[in-house]
Amino acid sequence: MAEAPAPSFHTTRHTPPSLLHRVPAAIRLIGIAVVLYVFLASIGLMGAGFKSMGREFAQRLIQATGNPFVGLLVGVLATSIVQSSSLTTSIVVGMVSAGTLTVRCAVPIVMGANIGTTVTNTIVSLGYVMRPKDFRRAFACGTVHDFFNYLCVLLMLPVELLGQAFFGVGPLEKTALWVEHLFVGVDSVSFAGPVKLAVKPVVGLIKTGIVGMLGKGFGASWTMVGLALALLFASLWAITKLMRSLVLSRLEAVIDRTVGRSVALGVVVGLVFTAIVQSSSVTTSILVPLAAAGLIELPQVFPITVGANIGTTVTALLAALGGSPAGLQIALVHLLFNGVGTALFMPFPPLRRVPLALATWLAGLTARSRWYAVVYVVVLFFIIPGLMIFLT
Repeated sequence: MAEAPAPSFHTTRHTPPSLLHRVPAAIRLIGIAVVLYVFLASIGLMGAGFKSMGREFAQRLIQATGNPFVGLLVGVLATSIVQSSSLTTSIVVGMVSAGTLTVRCAVPIVMGANIGTTVTNTIVSLGYVMRPKDFRRAFACGTVHDFFNYLCVLLMLPVELLGQAFFGVGPLEKTALWVEHLFVGVDSVSFAGPVKLAVKPVVGLIKTGIVGMLGKGFGASWTMVGLALALLFASLWAITKLMRSLVLSRLEAVIDRTVGRSVALGVVVGLVFTAIVQSSSVTTSILVPLAAAGLIELPQVFPITVGANIGTTVTALLAALGGSPAGLQIALVHLLFNGVGTALFMPFPPLRRVPLALATWLAGLTARSRWYAVVYVVVLFFIIPGLMIFLT
């Protein structure tokens, strides 16, 4: 799986000295820590705003599906609304455990949730829309996750449906059932991620203040989302400036020596970090400003993103160990889906280059006309799934 890093699609790696270089390095380092905290808090606040609007709606959507293609779109739309695949899969696991949703119906929803969760880092990349060079790198970083998950669904959903049609059960469902028997009787495990714990007090304080002023409802929810986006864009600008002035050459060297030299190591880094912070959105969103600043290139981003796909399944899997067998089975389906997708693409350079090429092409297109980026997010994650669900 080892391979030398492919050439990047951008050429400018360094910026001329600025006034920031005159500020002591220790102060700039503290500034990065503060701004990074604001950045993470803005993602948490955005998620809280979307969740307060969409949790009940997402649950009603999930309950209403029986068609596998509609289930896939439900997973995309529900996760795009609540900004969390963990929340969607937790709802699905709970409904499967309660017997209100079958494992077979839940499989496409989990696949759709994998696509929907990529919307967060794509939205983060829109923070660079007024800076064409940075935006091209950021948008490619944001959408490579999208294309990888689209391709995994295009490959695995038909196989799952053919297995159901000819053998009565799909390969993911069957394998998850076999593995589930090994874990029957194991107690559940809970784990609170450090990022969530760190930003929760601030997010909770802001949420309480907004709800206190505006009351519960869409007004408060949209205010939270608007404030989160303002903080997000401001923190992205500051992170990029500070990182370029402080750690450009050193971080480039570290990445080239580690992640840049081994695809497998990149996958492991993404998996472990996401399992710790309990959010693939945090992992992939942190990569966006690094890519925009030229600190990490797209071929180095991709393995970390794929590892984050696997890491995001760990928390739900641990929590499901002590639940019903069916709930554990669907949690295992989520893990297997991401694991098989990784095994299909990452060992083979020609396949690995497909999502990279698609993300690079789309980034080039949106760099010429940046409205395409907004249309891409709104249409693909919200309008098409919502319209298809409504029509069916």
